[in-house]
Amino acid sequence: MKVHEVLIIGAGFIGSALARRFGDANFRVHVLSPNPQEFAGGKINVHRGTLEDESLLDDLLSRCDTAFHTASATTPGSSTHDPVIEGTRNILPTLKLLAALQRHPSVHLVYLSSGGCVYGNPQTTPVTETHPLQPQSYHGAGKVAAEAFLHAFRAHSATAQPVTVLRPSNLYGPGQPLREGFGLVRTVLEKLRTDSVLEVWGDGETTRDFIYIDDFVDVCARLIDLPQDNDTYNVASGFSCSINKLIEIVQRVCGKQLQTRYRASRRTDVRTVVLDTRKLQQRLNWKPAVTLEEGIARLWQQLSAQ
Repeated sequence: MKVHEVLIIGAGFIGSALARRFGDANFRVHVLSPNPQEFAGGKINVHRGTLEDESLLDDLLSRCDTAFHTASATTPGSSTHDPVIEGTRNILPTLKLLAALQRHPSVHLVYLSSGGCVYGNPQTTPVTETHPLQPQSYHGAGKVAAEAFLHAFRAHSATAQPVTVLRPSNLYGPGQPLREGFGLVRTVLEKLRTDSVLEVWGDGETTRDFIYIDDFVDVCARLIDLPQDNDTYNVASGFSCSINKLIEIVQRVCGKQLQTRYRASRRTDVRTVVLDTRKLQQRLNWKPAVTLEEGIARLWQQLSAQ
């Protein structure tokens, strides 16, 4: 039986979750990160470096059949006033990866884009993968640019090298770090845990599509068995939840009252995110298994134990 050998680029929330899942499945796992963490059990090979390290990257790609590009140096909020960092810290490293992949045509690349940023304020919902890409943030524009380069890479690859693009909606779950302006569920629970005030931008009727990290990791695990996949997929729950509704659910599940302060809306905020996942469900025979209430309860349990 073939043992999969997998490269995970980035050791953040998503990359670490993938590494643990694949390690538990007895894959040979390599994690490339400038600041890697140590993983328990010794099943995961950690490599300190970046996509700029050509010799290290070549060595890792020569061993692996699938590479997951999960690294991102920005969030929609962090690059609001500095679009240049999207090019230097996200797009340029991705181009370095594509240059290396040309030397390793058997590797299947899975790239993490963003279903919450690339569509902007959609014309229709739920949003399908064919909807026009009209990002409202520099972060979203960077993801669209990376997807365009990946499309060109697919088109010009002499060996029709497979590239899968995943557009996840708002991911959350245990292990997610607290980052300013990013990760709404995590932020809400942190405010609740510390009895702090949650600032809500706008009227609270902005909607998001929240998906639990384990459901997303399950998608990635299934893609490993489709090494020639060459398509783009939304990954989401398929259900819309307003910020006001999220607050209501959190208070009910956690049994505590959250302090809130409403402020004027921001131009870069997308008003509605709810993604159509029928394409992914048909391709992988997949559907999300964790409800928002259950996912919040799991994350709250982890945070409360800290």
